Amino acid sequence: MRLVYGFAIAVALCTPTVIRAQAPAAQAPKPMAPAAQPDGAVAVKDGGIFAKGWMGKIDAQEEKAGQVLNNSRLAETGGTLEVRTGPAVTYWNPANKAMGNYTVKATFTESNYMGLNDHPHPYGIVIGGSDLGGADQSFIYCSAYGNGTFIVRGMGPAPFAVSARKPEPNAAISKAAGKGSAVKQDVAMTVTADKIECAVNGTVVGSYPKADVVAAGKLKSTDGVYGIRFAHNTEATVTGFTMTKQ
Repeated sequence: MRLVYGFAIAVALCTPTVIRAQAPAAQAPKPMAPAAQPDGAVAVKDGGIFAKGWMGKIDAQEEKAGQVLNNSRLAETGGTLEVRTGPAVTYWNPANKAMGNYTVKATFTESNYMGLNDHPHPYGIVIGGSDLGGADQSFIYCSAYGNGTFIVRGMGPAPFAVSARKPEPNAAISKAAGKGSAVKQDVAMTVTADKIECAVNGTVVGSYPKADVVAAGKLKSTDGVYGIRFAHNTEATVTGFTMTKQ
């Protein structure tokens, strides 16, 4: 939390013998606007994992803030994954592994855009998971926002950027009509012999040389577990979560 201190400085002035006119009193300073509320994770009710075989891990900074995995929620109903966060989290099923050339895709539906926050938060696909849940984990993910932008990031185990530092706009990415409306994104990640691509709604929005991503302190390998990732204070469903070999 930032604290702003005001300092008053008293200045003594010498008063002449004859005072023609009294100087007008200085105006009191205008009060400062209240500081913005911190964008911290808010624990959900009935949190935990209620999808058979699935596991999860919240981000390191969330753990440092005192958050725990059960402050977010993953459930599965009739093949639909239902996610509501709490802290930012990565979910995976260890049985879901991909090697070689492949595509992992899913449809993310945010029925109540920004229902848990006052600005867009992303969600998307994770691939290349290695040592997930451990101190030496690595993975890469592509996530879309309901305002028409996307990011590609990774953990190795420290966070690293693959796409631009700020979320990038692309006309293919759906934009919600406004807070509380519904927005849907089809997100896919594809691995080829020399590239890693992120596609949203059928359009490749980012393509990156594999050699730039699979490196020390970044991704260990594109072979590994695949899953999903959600930012904090976000709610959406995931359908059509599949992997196909290329």
